Amino acid sequence: MTPADVIALSQNAVKITMLLSGPILMVGMAVGLVIALFQAITQIQEMTLTFVPKIFAVMLTVLFLASWMITMMVEYTHDLITSIPLLIR
Repeated sequence: MTPADVIALSQNAVKITMLLSGPILMVGMAVGLVIALFQAITQIQEMTLTFVPKIFAVMLTVLFLASWMITMMVEYTHDLITSIPLLIR
């Protein structure tokens, strides 16, 4: 296994991680921004107001994107396992 192989595996792992976590983080960030604006406008500083909608939005996002996420993970794992003989030279 050459250093180029290690770098390629690391790049693919980081890419798949970013692809899978990006939509969830973006939804959480967008909902947090909307809630922060709502709290700034109304001056309501309730702690549960920040967490409950974010958790709900993230869970809906995970439920909506679960099949795509599982497909991406299975494809990546399949490619990784099938490339083992090529990496052990």
